[in-house]
Amino acid sequence: MGNNENLPLFGTYPAKGRVPFRVFAATIFTGICLIFVYRTRFMPAKEEEGRRAWIGLFLTEIWFTIYWFITLVVRWNPIYRHTYKDRLSIRYDEKILPGIDIFVCTADPTVEPPEMVINTVLSVMAYNYPAEKMSVYLSDDGGSDLTFYALLEASRFAKHWLAFCHKFKVEPRSPDAYFRTASQPVDEESTSIKKLYEDMKTRIERTTKEGRVSEELRKQHKGFREWDLVSSKRDHQPIIQILIDGRDPKAVDSEGQRLPTLVYLAREKRPQHHHNFKAGAMNALIRVSSRISNGDIILNVDCDMYSNNSDSIRDALCFLLDEEKGHEIAFVQFPQTFQNLTKNDVYSSSLRVSVQVELAGLDSNGGPCYIGTGCFHRRESLTGKTFKEATKQDWKSKNVKTKTRESVDILEEACKALATCTYEQNTQWGKE
Repeated sequence: MGNNENLPLFGTYPAKGRVPFRVFAATIFTGICLIFVYRTRFMPAKEEEGRRAWIGLFLTEIWFTIYWFITLVVRWNPIYRHTYKDRLSIRYDEKILPGIDIFVCTADPTVEPPEMVINTVLSVMAYNYPAEKMSVYLSDDGGSDLTFYALLEASRFAKHWLAFCHKFKVEPRSPDAYFRTASQPVDEESTSIKKLYEDMKTRIERTTKEGRVSEELRKQHKGFREWDLVSSKRDHQPIIQILIDGRDPKAVDSEGQRLPTLVYLAREKRPQHHHNFKAGAMNALIRVSSRISNGDIILNVDCDMYSNNSDSIRDALCFLLDEEKGHEIAFVQFPQTFQNLTKNDVYSSSLRVSVQVELAGLDSNGGPCYIGTGCFHRRESLTGKTFKEATKQDWKSKNVKTKTRESVDILEEACKALATCTYEQNTQWGKE
């Protein structure tokens, strides 16, 4: 058996069918050259009618050629990656795997229903990864107690859902997506978990429809007192609530397994201060998470985009922890897949060309741009560190981080200062 230490954690493979594509590109190039020859040789004289139209057509053809050339460069040599998660598991013990901070962003409970948001949260909480290494943060730019109530319900349901997912290896791990695609449950455990989910969903939808959280529900958690001071979603103090404290050994699911940390964040907003939309929310999340969990890797997802692969973290770590090439990689992103498409996807809503061809082509030219969601970042890359050969990290010898043992109340109050709307004033936040 070979030495696993010397084997890469991921492989890179060229796309199939490159030769036929290049032959096809050559025929197009030949056709363009013939058109240019025709346009220049037979251009009407100054006094002839139709000269302006001829020149106009020639200019549009030049523009087409420039566009075609740019897309050709992108599509010339697409490459695809394959990970070796078995090697990762052998090489890295769970105790030395990096911490993962997961950011879920939402902004409006009307446009982005809380029931949909918590399905995304539950799907990332159920990743196939050590729970004590994960922390999930929900950033609510709508500052809504409806979203907070839904997350509170999700934190209770998670004790049953996560145990169910890990026990039966279900996919996908968004409850709504799973029960929508799975066959009708026949065993008692599946029937029970489905009933728990539907009961929770009914309570959340009823509260959302009413547009307010009842006084009876407000008594269930101290966090609802924060909304006594909220003027509006654009004028309120920072709200931070740790619903599941992953440091607490008592934070376990129904099978006695540890639960990941779960945090609600609504950063401060004031009418006189620009909040910078999602970028501002991400900045606040980076600061607050650095105080609570400070995971080495950050995953950000949109609230309407549940995870459909429970091994996504391990796939990303195969790139970021690779001893030979990992230090060159700042982020790893996953393409989006879509539901409810028309037959044959006639409107190209799935972005198939962009995802399967152009992003792969950009990958061979230094890497594609950040597409805004489904992306694993190194925390250090987001805070300005440039990775070079000399900056390689030895994850095995790196000291295991221990989370601070401050009480939840003290930690929540300390983090509020990091989520104020004036924190970034006269600093380099958002500029570098």
